[in-house]
Amino acid sequence: MSPVKTVLFDRDGTLVEDVPNNADPDRVRPVEGAREALGLLRRRGIRTGVVTEQPGVAGGLLTDADVRRVNHRVEELLGPFDVFAVCPHGPDDGCHCRRPRPGMLLWAGGRVCTGPDDLVVVGSTAAGAQAARRAGAHGILVPNGHTRPEETARADHVAPDLLTAVRAVLDGPPKGRVLADERPIRKAFTADPE
Repeated sequence: MSPVKTVLFDRDGTLVEDVPNNADPDRVRPVEGAREALGLLRRRGIRTGVVTEQPGVAGGLLTDADVRRVNHRVEELLGPFDVFAVCPHGPDDGCHCRRPRPGMLLWAGGRVCTGPDDLVVVGSTAAGAQAARRAGAHGILVPNGHTRPEETARADHVAPDLLTAVRAVLDGPPKGRVLADERPIRKAFTADPE
């Protein structure tokens, strides 16, 4: 059994394609490797959760019901998840849950009885990685097309894709700044022989 008890994933841009202020469940598309990555964790008995900031609620672009419908679709496609945590606040609201503050991560971990030492947070922004550090948890940055180079440079742990991030925690918290890049290995086994 892995010493990691729970892995929390940022929803947009990490588990599913990032669609800003998405109120339409039909627009939810899992990222490559999401199903396989989640399956690896679940087979090991590691809990999974989703954390997401939805400032469109505070701005009137989304309703709480819209967020619940989209989360329900994420769960239909990739679930079951042990916990969902949503921050509906805007950037200037001063809430304790909006990353880089650790409140949402600590709340989600508490809901599944997981302390920070046994918690890994996977996301695509420096704010998520910083929140994990502030919570005392382990953060892994999986850069996407919106991740700035300086975010990658500051992250404690970086993985090139979601599947690599998950494989890195199967036997415990991440070790090393840049986690193994399995893409060349995968390509070697899937490429057509010449």
